[in-house]
Amino acid sequence: MATGSVKAVALITGATNVRGSLHFIQEPNGSTHVTGRISGLSPGLHGFHIHALGDTTNGCNSTGPHFNPLKKDHGAPCDNERHAGDLGNIIAGSDGVAEVSIKDLQIPLSGMHSILGRAVVVHADPDDLGKGKGL
Repeated sequence: MATGSVKAVALITGATNVRGSLHFIQEPNGSTHVTGRISGLSPGLHGFHIHALGDTTNGCNSTGPHFNPLKKDHGAPCDNERHAGDLGNIIAGSDGVAEVSIKDLQIPLSGMHSILGRAVVVHADPDDLGKGKGL
């Protein structure tokens, strides 16, 4: 790994048997790579976001809105107009397991808009990517 990288780990626990871990590595170029495995999901698409607050005492209800330091509209990870915490969807296979590998420039682990201390949320439903009225 290159000098100057920053690392973090998020443990995922949720309703029923949802469990997993995610590893975050911010490279010196500013890109953060998220890798990991989440099990216990229903097969299909699940919205995947960084939320503004790290408070998970009441599940997703206490984590606040999507992390959005630049006050942009909801969108897909590839959109110019998107919340920093909009990471799209992850896909769980027929076994309920999602393998995650995402690179993103808007979720730094250091600096003014760091995501450290915020909640990582895997939703039961798909994210509409800002195209409809969903997540």
